[in-house]
Amino acid sequence: MKETIKIKGQLKFYLSWPLLLSLFLIVGNFVVATVSKAGALVLFPFTLCYVATAVWIYLYRQKRILGGLVEFSAEYAWIQKQLLSDMAVPYALADEDGRLLWSNDAFRDILSEKKALRKNLLTLFPEVTKTDLASEESSHIHTTYGEEKYRIDIRPVYVTGDEEDENAIVSGTQKMLAVYLFNETDILRYKQEITDEKMVAGLIYLDNYEEALESVEEVRRSLLTALIDRKINKYIGAMDGIVKKIEKDKYFFMIKQKHMEQIQEERFSILEDVKSVNIGNEMAVTLSIGIGMNGESYSQNYEYARVSIDMALGRGGDQAVVKDAGKIQYYGGKAQQLEKSTRVKARVKAHALRELMETKDRLLIMGHKLGDIDSFGASIGIYRIASSLNKKSHIVINEVTTSVQPMLDRFLNNPEYPEDLLLNGVQAAELVDNNTMLVVVDVNRPSITDAPELLHMVKTIVVLDHHRQSSEVISNAVLSYVEPYASSACEMVAEVLQYIADDIRIKPPEADAMYAGIVIDTLNFTNQTGVRTFEAAAYLRRNGADVTRVRKLFRDDMVEYKAKASAITSAEVYRDAFSIGICPAEGLQSPTIVGAQAANELLDIKGIKASVVLTKYQEKIYISARSIDEVNVQVMMEQLGGGGHRTVAGAQLKDITVEEAKNQVKEVIDSMLQKGDIS
Repeated sequence: MKETIKIKGQLKFYLSWPLLLSLFLIVGNFVVATVSKAGALVLFPFTLCYVATAVWIYLYRQKRILGGLVEFSAEYAWIQKQLLSDMAVPYALADEDGRLLWSNDAFRDILSEKKALRKNLLTLFPEVTKTDLASEESSHIHTTYGEEKYRIDIRPVYVTGDEEDENAIVSGTQKMLAVYLFNETDILRYKQEITDEKMVAGLIYLDNYEEALESVEEVRRSLLTALIDRKINKYIGAMDGIVKKIEKDKYFFMIKQKHMEQIQEERFSILEDVKSVNIGNEMAVTLSIGIGMNGESYSQNYEYARVSIDMALGRGGDQAVVKDAGKIQYYGGKAQQLEKSTRVKARVKAHALRELMETKDRLLIMGHKLGDIDSFGASIGIYRIASSLNKKSHIVINEVTTSVQPMLDRFLNNPEYPEDLLLNGVQAAELVDNNTMLVVVDVNRPSITDAPELLHMVKTIVVLDHHRQSSEVISNAVLSYVEPYASSACEMVAEVLQYIADDIRIKPPEADAMYAGIVIDTLNFTNQTGVRTFEAAAYLRRNGADVTRVRKLFRDDMVEYKAKASAITSAEVYRDAFSIGICPAEGLQSPTIVGAQAANELLDIKGIKASVVLTKYQEKIYISARSIDEVNVQVMMEQLGGGGHRTVAGAQLKDITVEEAKNQVKEVIDSMLQKGDIS
C-alpha cells in the first residue's frame, strides 16, 4: 500500500491559512451582496479565482513545498555536520560503555593514530573511570595524552526514537556520551611558572648555640660561628635566595618556591650538614627551620614561618617544619633533643604562672583523656601550688583508669583534702566564670583533653606539657610551657614548685604522686632521663616521696599480667627490627595502659628498634609505640593521626579493625624506611 506523506503541526496550520482566508472572502462576498448586488457580482470573479488558487496550492503544490523543505533540512543538516566536523574544539560521541562512535577533525588530529579512533575512552585515557561514564552529571577529568595536558569533559546526552516506527534507527531512549577535549598545557605551564616565582619565607634557629660554643676553646669560637654561617649562606645562595643574620643564633631567608620541591626531596640536607661541623666541639650544632609558603601575602608567609619555627622548637629542634597554607609537614627530628642545663626558663614560667593565679579566685586542673599517673601527679602538683596561694582548685577527671586508681585512693576520703577535689567535666563547667583559670597538664592537643569544652569556656588557660607539639595545639593559651626534653609533666611541675614560692611544703601523698609520674614515664629512669630528671626526683624524695610505697602501688594484678604476656607472646617481628603485638582487652579495666606496658617490655628484646602494641577499647584502636634511640616513633604515630615523644608515642584509630590498623602501621614503617627516616 502506497503511503502518503502527512503534514501535521505548525506546517499544516501554516499551509491552511489560504483556505481560511478563502472562507473569510466568501463570507465577505455574501455580506456585500446584501448591500449591493452589483458590487457582489463584481467581487465574485475575484473571490472565485482566489479560492481556486488557494485550493490548487494546498492540493497540488504541497509536494513541491515539502520537497523544498526536505532539501533545506538536508542542506541544513549537512551544514551542521560540517560545522561539527570543522569545529576547533575536539569533539566526539561515544556510547555509554565508552566506545567512540564519531569524532570531528580536531579530535582525530589529537589522537593521530587511526587505530586509536576505534578504541575505548577507558583505554585511551586511563584517568577516565567507569564511574565517570555512568555518571548522570558532567564529569571533568584531567589527563595527559602524548606531551600535552587535557581536560576531558564528558556529558551524557539522550537520543529518543519512535518505538512504533519500524524504520527508526533508534528505538526508545538511548544514552550517549558527548566528549570534549580542552588543551590546558599552556595554562598549567603559566600557573606553574607563577607558583614557582612565589617567595617563600623562612627562619633558621641554632638550637644549642650557647652550649656548643662553651664546648670549644674561646679562641676557636669565632671559627665555629663562621663555619656555620658559611654553610647556611652557601645552602641558601645555591637556590638564588637571600639570607640575613638577625641575631647571633637566628637567620631569616627568602627563596623562590620552585626550589622547595628539591629541598623537600633532599629532606633538608642542611640539618645534617651543619652537624658535621667539628673543630673540637664536644656536641654537634643542630638547627631548627621554619618555612611559610602559599600565604595570601609576604607578611602572611612570614607569620607562617614564625608558627613553623615555634613548632620545630616545641618538637625538640633538629628539624624543619613547613607550613603550606593549611598543611604542615615535618622533616628531620632524628637527633635526641638536648637537655637544657639552665633553669632560667622554668623560673620565668613559674613567676608568670603565679602572677596569673593571683588574679583568679578558682583553678580548674585538667589532663588528657584516660589519664595516666603522670597526668594525675602533675595535676596534684598544681593543686598544691594553688592551695599554697589560698586559691580554690579542682582536678577534672571524667574516667579514672586502673593505673591512677591506687594513687587516687590516697586522696579520696582523706580529711586533708576537700571532698570536691575531683570533678567531672559537667561539674567543672558549672563553676566556670570570669574569675576561673584553667591549667592543662601533660597534653597540648585540645581534642584529647579530658573535657575539651572547658577550653572554649575559660578565658585564662595555661598549658604545661612535655610532649612534642603537633599541628593541633591549644591556641588560646595565655601561658604555654612546653619542654619536649623533659621526661614528664611531673618533672616540669616539680621544678615550678621550687621557684613559684619559698614556703610551699609538699605532703607525702603529693610527693608520691609526682614521683610516680616520673618513674612511670621514664620506665624507672631508663628512658628520656636527664640530669634535671634526677634533680626533680631528689627534690620530691626530700619532700617525703617513698620509693617502696610507690612501687607497691603499681604492681600488676594477675589478669593484667597475663594480658601483657599474651601481647608479648603473640608479637610479630616485622622487617627484622619492629615488634608489633596485639593486646587483648577482655577483663581489663584499663587495657590501654596494659598495652603501653607491653610495648615497653617488647623493647627489651635484642635487635628490636621499635615496638608497637594495638589495643581495641571502646570501639577504637589504641596504638602504643616505643623506641630506645634509633627510631622516632613520634613521626611514625603522627602519620596515623597521633603524636607524643621521640621514644614514646601513640595514636587512636576509629572505624577500623585491629588487622587493618596493623597493616596501616606496617605501611607507615615501609614508607619511613623508603624515605630514609629509619636507618
